[in-house]
This record gives sequence, C-alpha cells and structure tokens, in this order.
Amino acid sequence: MTIDQSGQRLAFHSVIPIWILVAIGVVLIGILAPASHYVTWIPIVLAGAALVTFCVQLSLDRKEGLVNRMMASLGGSVVILAFATVVLGALQLSAA
Repeated sequence: MTIDQSGQRLAFHSVIPIWILVAIGVVLIGILAPASHYVTWIPIVLAGAALVTFCVQLSLDRKEGLVNRMMASLGGSVVILAFATVVLGALQLSAA
C-alpha cells in the first residue's frame, strides 16, 4: 500500500495540530495547576486529545488512512505527555 502526496500532506495537516494542542495543554498544566495535581491533569489532556482527534479525523472528506492518522495523532500525544510527565514529575519533586 502506498500513500500519495495528497494523502501524506493531509496526514500532516490533521495530525500536527493535535500535537500542538497537547503541548499547549501541558504548558497550561505547568502554569495553572498546583504542583501536587500535575499527574491528575495529564490523563485529562489525553482524553481531550482523543476527542479532538476523533472530531478532526472524522470531519475530513478523505476516509483512507483514517486509522493511521488517528494512531499518529494519539501516539504522538502519548509521547508528548510521557515526556511532560517526566518533566512535571521532576518539577513536583523539586517543589516538595
């Protein structure tokens, strides 16, 4: 199975914004949440990313590659949140 240029471009245009929203959510957690609640808010950001991913991917006209785009969106979100968990966990330990 091959992906043509328009399918690959569509994948990048529909996946990267989800990653950006997750990164913004992590920054907001770091700024607004108390240090003791960092780990509580990370799954909430992931749930929001899942909902936004479903909405964005299902709203596209092109249905080919839907599962791959959703896996890329959510997989990247999990990687970003795993890194954020390490960073926020270190901040939480230093604040204690």
